[in-house]
Order: sequence, then C-alpha cells, then structure tokens
Amino acid sequence: MQNNLLRKSILIPLSLGILLILLALNLAMGSVSVPISEVFDIVLGHGSSNIIWENILLRTRLPQTIVAMGAGMALGVAGLLMQTLFRNPLAGPSVLGISSGSSLGVGFVLLIAGQFWGFSFSRLGIWGDLAVIIASLGGAFAVLAIILFISHKIGGTLSVLIIGVMIGYLSNSVVGVLKFYSMEEDVHNYVIWGLGSFSRMSVDRAYLFAIITIIPSLLALFLSKSLNLMALGDRYASNLGLKIKRARLLIILCAGTLTAIVTAFCGPIIFIGMAVPHLAKLVSRTSNHFYLICNACILGAITALLCNLLARLPGIDSELPINSVTAFIGAPVVISVIWKKRKENF
Repeated sequence: MQNNLLRKSILIPLSLGILLILLALNLAMGSVSVPISEVFDIVLGHGSSNIIWENILLRTRLPQTIVAMGAGMALGVAGLLMQTLFRNPLAGPSVLGISSGSSLGVGFVLLIAGQFWGFSFSRLGIWGDLAVIIASLGGAFAVLAIILFISHKIGGTLSVLIIGVMIGYLSNSVVGVLKFYSMEEDVHNYVIWGLGSFSRMSVDRAYLFAIITIIPSLLALFLSKSLNLMALGDRYASNLGLKIKRARLLIILCAGTLTAIVTAFCGPIIFIGMAVPHLAKLVSRTSNHFYLICNACILGAITALLCNLLARLPGIDSELPINSVTAFIGAPVVISVIWKKRKENF
C-alpha cells in the first residue's frame, strides 16, 4: 500500500516533467531550430532579436502546440470513457460513428460546393475554414443526438454500439458517393482534411480550442464513480444504486462532445484515443477512474505532442500528416493489447 502511494506521488510529477520537456521541444524544433533560451523569452513576452524566430514561434508553433495538447487530452479521455462503457479494449472515440458524422458534414460542404456553386470553400480563407468547422460540428452532433436518443429509448450497451457502428458505415457510404460525383479539387481538399492536422488555427482560436477541450476533459472526473461501478458490469452497478441509463447518457455525451470538437477543428485523429487509455492503465496500475482520467489527460497530451514533434522533425521540409505518425505510435500499443489478451486466453 505504501509503495503504491509512493509510486503515485512520483508518477504525476514525472509525467508533468516529460510534458514540459515535450512542450519546449515542440516550440524549439522544426525545419528552423530556435534556441531554448529564445523560446522562453518569446513565450514570456520579452521578444527576440530575431523577428523570424518570433514569427515562427507565435504564429505557427505555439498554436500548434496548444492544439496538440488539447486534442490529446480530449481524445485520451474520450477513448477511456468508451472502453469502460463498452468494456472493449479496442474501442475508441470514433466507435459510435461521431467522427464519421463529422466527416459527412464536411463532405457536404467541401464536395457539393463545386457541383452546385462552382467554387471551392478552400479559396474562401477563414470563411471557408469556419464553414468546414460548422459543418463538421453539425454532422457530429447530429449523430450524437441520434445515439443519445437510441440509448435513452432502447438501452443496452451492445445495441448502442452496433447502431453507432452502422451509422458510421452509412456516413462513409454517403461520403463515397459524394466523392465519386465531385470535382477533383474538392476531393483533394477533403482528403487533406481527413489526414488530420494540429496546425489549422491562429493563436486566438488555439486558446479557444484549448478551453473547450481541456475543461470538459477535466469535468469527466465527476463521472469517475459511475465509471468505477460500470466497469463491474451493469447488473452489479445497478444493484449498488447506479442509474445505468442516466450514467450511459452522460458518458456518451461527454465522450461524443470531446470527439466532435477535436474532429471539427483538427480532422479525424486516429489511434490516440485508442492507445492512450491502455498507456494510462499500464502506468496507473489501478481500476480507479479518477486516477485513470488524470493520467489519460497527461498521457494524451504527451502522446499528441510527441506525434506533432515527429511530424516536423528537423530535416523534413514539409510537415507530415499527423495521422501517419499517430499510426506508428498507436498501432504497436493496440497490437500489444491483442497479443496480451491472446496469451491470457491460453
């Protein structure tokens, strides 16, 4: 017992230390390297003798780093909620089809515009970006509303999961049809959006994004007691006084909202929400979701910052799509989970 308390007291400061190191590296490293001393001066508002470094840091790297942190936290928490709700180690934030609904909303904006109005939204600058965000949020929250309605009327975790997956397939099918009849430029823009990115926002929008992702991620701590009971099984949790339908609605609403926001602003980010909960369980070595959610927040931010750093390592002229990097980190974690489950079954 004493060893566990000592371990937990060391773990969080160590994780926060790694997080701070990755923050500094994300700001300092890239196609143009900025000295760490200059990074601190610029971030603290003291300015820099090199105006190029200051512009790179404040206009590109700082918002990108803030967005990566917020997205990592949100996806880590959303993935943990989904894995606990469905008691499935391979569940992720997109399992209910919310990401697919978001993609469908963006598809209607990006793929139909060229057919009906003869122009591409990518040429409208900030207004085009705003239209994409609104369409993405609209599609995501429409699917979330359907899932919540089904959860309230039908009930049953498995039924909700199956219907969510089917909605995802339907959304992807409609997007496929839209791609087939769309202009080449519109399809290209949609594919680029689907690759995911942390670098689509200005500093002001990045701060707004951080607020609307970090605060709901921390509010998920209030669901920790319900999650602890649901991890034991619906029947056992019900016998202990938990209102299963109400708890399921709150969990889906929290995870769905986080997923919808991240997808709208960054595109569909894969593997982080699936891999981070397993890292949190491995590090925490506890079934208490209060600690798991805290660790999912920190490890989600660490994982996203690491992926963002790898996507623009020195020597790489252009930034790699973030999903190509998250797959390299997330896929080994998922494979190890499957391998571990296989060994436990034999």
